[in-house]
Amino acid sequence: MEKAKISGIQLFALMFIFELGTALVVNYGTGAGKDAWISTLLAMSGGVALFLIFYFLFRQHPNLLLTGYTRKIFGNYIGWIIGLVYCEHFLYICGRNVREFGDLLISSTLSETPLVVINLTLVLVICYVIHLGMEVVGRTAEVFIVILFVLGILGNFFILVSGDVNFDQVRPFLEHGWKPILTTAFPHLLVFPFGEMIAFTMLLPYLNRPQLAKRVWLTAVISSGLILSWTVLLNTAVLGINVIHRSVFPTLTAVGKVHLLEFIERLDAIVVFTLLITVFFKASIYLYAAVIGLADLFKLNTYRQILLPMGSIVIILSLTMASSFSEQGEEGVFNHYLSIALLVVIPLLMLLVSIIRQHFKKRLS
Repeated sequence: MEKAKISGIQLFALMFIFELGTALVVNYGTGAGKDAWISTLLAMSGGVALFLIFYFLFRQHPNLLLTGYTRKIFGNYIGWIIGLVYCEHFLYICGRNVREFGDLLISSTLSETPLVVINLTLVLVICYVIHLGMEVVGRTAEVFIVILFVLGILGNFFILVSGDVNFDQVRPFLEHGWKPILTTAFPHLLVFPFGEMIAFTMLLPYLNRPQLAKRVWLTAVISSGLILSWTVLLNTAVLGINVIHRSVFPTLTAVGKVHLLEFIERLDAIVVFTLLITVFFKASIYLYAAVIGLADLFKLNTYRQILLPMGSIVIILSLTMASSFSEQGEEGVFNHYLSIALLVVIPLLMLLVSIIRQHFKKRLS
């Protein structure tokens, strides 16, 4: 493990930005129709439940990474394989996030720029920051979360005063009952983005005051969940559910409709800068979690010796996983079920095994 410490504020900034990620911009929760914002709130409550599982495991093994206590719980061989699968999953999702950012940038502002140039530039910057260490990543997040708040306030203000908002498009509530809301929230929205917070089990040992982990994690999950729910609600009020279904990046479309005083327009840059910040930190966390996990599994002296090779894999993944954004969504179906297993099922199994072991230890003693 790297000898680094991050503060509670830095951890909150990283978690908050991570949770928003690409979910802030992509077509999110549309299976619930007009009630997607309710599905997001329900998924957030499920994210709180998942946190309690992750937090229990962290309290049982406060000085170990996720790849460390999978071996403690499942044994050296099975636990090692599970840890390796987690690292591969982190790399794959990192590549997906980089690809989604590249697709949005090409579709909105840099239509003539090759995808490889955008993805290569982003990943090289990510590798450079990770090479400097987790403390640098945490301090950088402290600065950029302020910028993110400013961009969010500006974007919401311009949309609300533009006259394009019609909350009648959100009604009626529960138009098709609770079934589509629940089936969209569980497991889809639970896994993305709330279940993805499992990546922070690789960072919690670096927290300088471990007692803050519970408060920071819960605050980040609830605040980001509320913002995602509001964003979905606002997009629906501006665009209507039919346009939402057809739009690849509904937030970009909603902001692009703003025309004020005949000179305030083309505010797509707000969305692009927002996604740049969120994807940069989300991909950084995923890549960092993967490299320190692999360093732990293979007992390497430092994660830095495999950072560039893993960054190269992320670039290749981001370019080859699909030929288009829509194809990437179809390709992600298998990964969705794998995510359910890794982010929900296996943590539940680790929780049950840990509780059973504790019970038997108490009885034997």
